Amino acid sequence: MKLKNKVALVTAATKGIGLASAEKLAENGAIVYIGARNKELAEEVIKNIKDKGGIAKFVYFNAREAETYTAMVEEVITNEGRIDILVNNYGGHDVKLDKTIFDTTGKDYFDAVMNNLQSVFLTSQAAVKSMKETGGGSIINISTIGSAVPDLSGIAYCTSKAAINSLTQNVAAQCAQYNIRCNAVLPGFIATKAALENMSQEFLDTFLKNVPMNRPGKPEDIANAVLFFASDDSSYLTGEIMEVAGAFGKFTPMYGDFVRK
Repeated sequence: MKLKNKVALVTAATKGIGLASAEKLAENGAIVYIGARNKELAEEVIKNIKDKGGIAKFVYFNAREAETYTAMVEEVITNEGRIDILVNNYGGHDVKLDKTIFDTTGKDYFDAVMNNLQSVFLTSQAAVKSMKETGGGSIINISTIGSAVPDLSGIAYCTSKAAINSLTQNVAAQCAQYNIRCNAVLPGFIATKAALENMSQEFLDTFLKNVPMNRPGKPEDIANAVLFFASDDSSYLTGEIMEVAGAFGKFTPMYGDFVRK
């Protein structure tokens, strides 16, 4: 029970990495708010968490309504008197529109960048103001390995997440004196339903050839990193950009060609 009585908020927490993170935090004693647009789906998550002895609650979050970024944090603080852990899990793009510098329109690019950046900046801004008054807290931003290893497509998504890495470190620098930590987790290929539906088998086979750990990641792999940063196990760490990608991009570019022969 590393997080007993801590108050946590996870955005986009009804599936994938967000769901796994919410379950992991609740399993370790946190009161977890499920930031979601679909209350029905959120209630299913809440029921499952409660059935396992955890505590979870719903708070409305809609990525298309920027005002909810701040409003959901304020609602958590109003209800609980504090917020100790914020997991900025939300982030997205349209793979049909977000491609390369040649075929991504300016509007689509800046829409995606703005959407991803403001969902982290505004929620974090609201959270740190409360954390400063209550003695500190931990913010965990979910980025992507594509923010560190340049990709062949998804230019808006990758550059927005690279900006979030920098935002993470700036928040860490500006808030460390108040015992507020801010770290980022960079998932590699994680076998969520959404990821599998958006990628061909040929792409997956090629990608995994270059993952030294020789498997796709699981949402729980990221949830474990989130728990680490949320708990006192990482109490002396802030501004960290942790890659959880099976060592993708870590070794020689020829790794896949030689090892997977």
